[in-house]
Amino acid sequence: MHNIVKSSCILSGDAFKKSDYFCSMLEDKNPQRTSLEELGEFGLIDHLTKHFEIKHKSTVKGIGDDAAVLSSRSKQIVVTTDLLIEHVHFDLSYVPLKHLGYKSVMVNLSDVYAMNAQATQITISIAVSNRFPLEAIEELYSGIDTAARTYGIDVIGGDTTSSTTGLIISITAIGEVNEEDVVYRNGAQPNDLLVVTGDIGAAYMGLQVLEREKEVFKVNPGNQPDLEPYTYIIERQLKPEARKDIIELLQKLEVKPTSMIDISDGLSSEIIHLCKQSNVGVELYENKIPLDPQVISTCEEFNVDSTTIALNGGEDYELLMTISQEDFPKIKANPDLTVIGFITDKDRGMHLITRGEQAIPIIAKGWNAMKNEE
Repeated sequence: MHNIVKSSCILSGDAFKKSDYFCSMLEDKNPQRTSLEELGEFGLIDHLTKHFEIKHKSTVKGIGDDAAVLSSRSKQIVVTTDLLIEHVHFDLSYVPLKHLGYKSVMVNLSDVYAMNAQATQITISIAVSNRFPLEAIEELYSGIDTAARTYGIDVIGGDTTSSTTGLIISITAIGEVNEEDVVYRNGAQPNDLLVVTGDIGAAYMGLQVLEREKEVFKVNPGNQPDLEPYTYIIERQLKPEARKDIIELLQKLEVKPTSMIDISDGLSSEIIHLCKQSNVGVELYENKIPLDPQVISTCEEFNVDSTTIALNGGEDYELLMTISQEDFPKIKANPDLTVIGFITDKDRGMHLITRGEQAIPIIAKGWNAMKNEE
């Protein structure tokens, strides 16, 4: 799952030499800088999309007409959209454009997989200012293309326009699922097991490392950081992977979750979403939450509590699900699936059971898109 897009930016101190803010193609000193004005909107679209290939029979018509045409056949279609805005969702001072393109696709595919569906197509819309040359947008689309090839999805359309506030990316993902296989957030039942994929908290701690090194760099641009000790957590921030493999695994194991959601805003927020939608309570066990050793060591370095980070960090893009206890024997030996609690009646509330066996109410303190940062 942890294949890094080929770039030294998340493997060494070269991150801040090669990032788009500190020494990038966005600077005027770069000799290869093609103005987007020279191409125009349609020329830009043609240039960026000419390499995308059609992979799915459901894609009747992709890029090149007023609208894409899809064949739904007998399956249900799922559609999801996410918006990423510079200075709100990403910082180009340490996020390479290729990684940003890849991540922007993962954010949407994760929502499709959370419905127990298979992603099939995406559309891409971007707004860019004139500070971005063609070569920068090519880097962004290179990451999108890598994601499309890796996950077997078709790029079928989108839009481009100008922006006066930085880079804006909007991607819509489309998927398909058999009617009997779709999983919603509202199906959890008392005594179901609460299960999470992978590990939690790495993406947030990767962000903290990048933010810290950015501040150090601003004070001393000649001081290049050693990011080698943080390779895994920085990768989880810059290049997350949507869990397509889990959907395929569940199908193979013949396990259909009773409810499911992806972890984008923090574990606590997603648990609350599932419980409220399903009208149930939960007991989450602190000692069962899966943490990578690099997360634990970095939390110690930053003097923060690893459980707090796991609950509230966000951007892990793992899957949180509930399953019937009857299905436990099918998943218990799988290292990608961890039982972290169980569902209760609503009147018992939502609680974290600490290592000291205290019951603490679960409160959502994860990402809030509408929070005023001023």
